Amino acid sequence: MTEQSAPQAMQSELEMAPWHKSTYSGTNNGCIEHAALPSGRHAVRDTKDRTLGAHTFAPTPWQAFVTAVRDGSL
Repeated sequence: MTEQSAPQAMQSELEMAPWHKSTYSGTNNGCIEHAALPSGRHAVRDTKDRTLGAHTFAPTPWQAFVTAVRDGSL
């Protein structure tokens, strides 16, 4: 998966994003958050330090990643 396939999300889009914490996260914030952005891109950030920013992905590579995780091929 690469971030180079589409323009990066604007900072305001990330700040206004509806972030969702992984249900696999423990109480120590040792996991990730995901947001589906209005632009169609997907963003992922670390719950331990949200100030580090987020990685953004175009829809097609994101869906390929999700599919690979679900079917166990990753």
